[in-house]
Amino acid sequence: MEQLEVRETIPATVQVVWERYTDHCSWPQWAGVAIRNVSLVKEGTPDKNGVGCIRAMPAGLHEEVLTFEPPKRMTYRIVKGGWPIVDHLGEVSFEPVDGGTEIVWRVRFTPRIPGSGGLILRFLSRFFRTALQGLARDLSTSR
Repeated sequence: MEQLEVRETIPATVQVVWERYTDHCSWPQWAGVAIRNVSLVKEGTPDKNGVGCIRAMPAGLHEEVLTFEPPKRMTYRIVKGGWPIVDHLGEVSFEPVDGGTEIVWRVRFTPRIPGSGGLILRFLSRFFRTALQGLARDLSTSR
């Protein structure tokens, strides 16, 4: 099992960061070139982006929101696609800090191909950092 943790501090309130991050269909506006389209295959509860929501990402990837605890934490898992990984579980937490909100994005997974974990970790680390930096830019220009 591989694990990754990426942190980013965003100069906005927890509520503002939470609302933008969990608005899954807004990701193409800030998450970077790898995310050109996100749609909801199934709405969640009590919020459409909440528990049970399934978001469709590029390359046939579908992720299901497992927990939705506004404005502190959400977890999700891959339910379709996701090659080259299995047993994926993601967690994103939002904590107030001086100057804004710290987002901690954690992921754990098992690579399908033994020995490929390091490469996948580098890719995911870069993707998460790019996305969170894009979120920070997006929120700084929307004020």
